[in-house]
Amino acid sequence: MRTSGTPLVSPDPQGVADHRAVTFLWRGTPTTRAVQVLPNKLGDPRAPEDNLMEQVPGTDVWHWTLRLRHDWRGTYDFYVDEGGGPEPGSAGYWQWLRTQRRHDPLNSRTLPRRWDGGTVSCAELPAAPGGHDWQPRPDVARGRVAAHEVPAVALGGATRRVWLYEPAAGPERPAELPVLVLLDGEHWQPHLGLAHLLDNLIADGRIPPLVALLPDSVDADTRWSELTCRPEFAAFLADELLPWAAARLPVTDDPARTVVAGQSLGGLGAAHAAMSAPGRFGNVLAQSGSFWWPDGPRAEWLTNRIARTPRLPVRFRLSVGEQEWVALPAARRLRAVLEQAGYDDASYREFNGGHDYLWWRTELAAGLVDLLGPDAPSAFPRVPVREHGVGRGVQMPG
Repeated sequence: MRTSGTPLVSPDPQGVADHRAVTFLWRGTPTTRAVQVLPNKLGDPRAPEDNLMEQVPGTDVWHWTLRLRHDWRGTYDFYVDEGGGPEPGSAGYWQWLRTQRRHDPLNSRTLPRRWDGGTVSCAELPAAPGGHDWQPRPDVARGRVAAHEVPAVALGGATRRVWLYEPAAGPERPAELPVLVLLDGEHWQPHLGLAHLLDNLIADGRIPPLVALLPDSVDADTRWSELTCRPEFAAFLADELLPWAAARLPVTDDPARTVVAGQSLGGLGAAHAAMSAPGRFGNVLAQSGSFWWPDGPRAEWLTNRIARTPRLPVRFRLSVGEQEWVALPAARRLRAVLEQAGYDDASYREFNGGHDYLWWRTELAAGLVDLLGPDAPSAFPRVPVREHGVGRGVQMPG
């Protein structure tokens, strides 16, 4: 196991060709009382005991097996009870156990965590799409990445940190560069290395050379405040960030060649930005978007506003995980609303995974190729659009 790594993957015990048995293993100690394994969105929060591992009698080995379709991929953690906490089954036990997180020591495949600087273990089955586009390649020209402080008057602050990716110089570089605005920039570039993906896709001719702008979400509270359809954030992206980039680089002002992208709350924020400023953002790449927001009687606020707004010149590329019990129903309803509203060029895909950067990396690459690659439409369909100021957007119904 130390050579091949974990989890163990074996043929489906029911003999189904496109399924596998996946076994997670943990080596305990004499003080280990319980071990829980939580693959991303493959656990019911109402029944945490279902993800408890079983101990092989007379050994220190704990195991947990489930059947998965062979194109699954996901991240996972172990939660290990070595004593010192509440008694199993007592009040507060499960909450305490969630503080005892470990990564898999028998699995070298990891991704950086979002906020805490740790790592999460990764697993994928044989038919899952590969992640090779994210690996740095020595034969590829590298773009430049630098962090800048960008004026952010709309957000009530002096500046906002933004990572700027500029493609390598070359004869294929267009006079006006397409633009990608990717939210949660503090994770995508410093932790996940977005520049490697862009370098590779550009070198392979799958997307044109482009400029990427990655604004910092600052912290969890700021992220919740700004990405939940806040007009000030949409104004910052359209009226401050894009002009800031245009003053420094030869970027396009064509919304058909401008993408705003995000994941989870970022997917919601990206869609809201495009609907607020279609004269700036003509493409939305939303992965596992939090289109359920907010809770309560005003649930799915943005979807309802889209349903009541004339069709705008915005392309949507949506994707969501099959195991996302909250995001999936809301994403399906948004897809239906887009179809009814005449967004015939919208695309929608469900992948075999959860709410997970491991999948979002792959979906980001595929989405950029779909929206900006050689086969992408070069112009929007002719549709009636109300007049709007550049960056000011369309007033959405209340």
